[in-house]
Amino acid sequence: MRDDLSVSDSVADSVADSVSNLVTRARNGEKHAWDALVDRYAPLIWSICRRHGLGRADTEDVGQAVWLYLVGHLGTLHEPAALPGWLATTARRECLRVLRAGRPLDTGYVLDADTLGDDQAGPADQELLAAERQAALREALLDLPLCGQRLIALLLQDPPMPYAEISVKLGIPVGSIGPTRSRYLDKMRRHPAIAALIEAEAAVA
Repeated sequence: MRDDLSVSDSVADSVADSVSNLVTRARNGEKHAWDALVDRYAPLIWSICRRHGLGRADTEDVGQAVWLYLVGHLGTLHEPAALPGWLATTARRECLRVLRAGRPLDTGYVLDADTLGDDQAGPADQELLAAERQAALREALLDLPLCGQRLIALLLQDPPMPYAEISVKLGIPVGSIGPTRSRYLDKMRRHPAIAALIEAEAAVA
């Protein structure tokens, strides 16, 4: 189990690299920020391409197209924190464009749930959703104040940390942990990245 110092330090370090911060810096021409965005979300785009059954060459084409679109739209993103949802939606549209062009699918990759058995389609869907949700949850967490990030991080440890121990580490009453947790989780649910993910999932439901 990590101690309180390591949790605090890791959260503090990651705050500087929140998606909003990276988008702002990338808009200003900072190459390191742009590279960080690509490194962070390239796996998400790849997983969407895999979900649509694209081969290596088409996956690379889709990835390049998505990042080129982002270059053109970086300055017009109204909610930088919603970038994961924007990337997911754009990647899906590009995958469909490639499929409509009639290029052959890579052997062994899935096309969609209609062409696969439930035992194959289920894991692919879960992998894609997990990647998107992880990206959205990360951004929502980083948007909380530091005290909220520390609390949620401690609550998410495996095995779960007892409230009494959290109280000692964070210096807050045991009775306030539950209500404070609920307040921060409600704030995360309203975060633009989470809202964009919910909207994207509803659109394909």
